[in-house]
Amino acid sequence: MENQNLNILDEVNKGATMGMDAISYVSEKVSDNNFQKVLDTEYQKYKKISERVNNLYSDYTTKEPHETNAMNKMMTWYGIQMKTMKDDTTSKLSELLMQGTNMGIIEGRRLLNQNKDADSDVKSILNDFVVMQEDSVETLKKYL
Repeated sequence: MENQNLNILDEVNKGATMGMDAISYVSEKVSDNNFQKVLDTEYQKYKKISERVNNLYSDYTTKEPHETNAMNKMMTWYGIQMKTMKDDTTSKLSELLMQGTNMGIIEGRRLLNQNKDADSDVKSILNDFVVMQEDSVETLKKYL
């Protein structure tokens, strides 16, 4: 059971740190002030989820939660650079963030469905993470 909870917390934290990384990389290319404010808000939501994971993680182990590794960070950065080389409009940046967020939603829903007996605190963070990402997609759609 503890491994299941740790796995969920690790996956949520990896998703949150990847979201923060992607927003940081995309923010460098943003020229629309309103869109930048949206990204700043989304970044803070990811950060809050990661803090919640960190606070609960010590209940299960003395280790630190997994984050995205250097290779994944580099791949995310590189992917954003390549996909925005010819088109770095707000619409394109929103699309890229939505694609990543949708992958997080799919993984989160899968974890919720496959781990029904996880601890309630863990499921709560996971559910909040998925709902936050679903809300994020709705917000980002406005910028397509």
